[in-house]
Amino acid sequence: MAAPQASPANRSYAVESVEVLAETPELRMSIFTLGAGQEIPWHWHSNVTDTYFGMEGVTVIEMRAPAERFEVGPGATGRVPARRAHHIGGKNGARCKFALLQGIGRYDFNPVGGS
Repeated sequence: MAAPQASPANRSYAVESVEVLAETPELRMSIFTLGAGQEIPWHWHSNVTDTYFGMEGVTVIEMRAPAERFEVGPGATGRVPARRAHHIGGKNGARCKFALLQGIGRYDFNPVGGS
């Protein structure tokens, strides 16, 4: 069963599409497509590391404490460790698509303020 945060009806932000490929209580693999201008707002996870796999376009991941930014294009990867606030969007607001592996640990989505 998907965590409540994975359900489009319960998500506090809009994305073009998300497909959960596999999910256990400790691990989740999804494919996200962010349409032009869409983004995943600032948040952090208590236990899981996010590993991004670029598929289409360029995905930009920004992190806090310390501030860091990286881009994931097709064939590239990047990681955000647990407890690190991050924000995701397409480069220059463009559409992007990426696979996201989240684990190992119980998933949560903890929003943080700011832009």
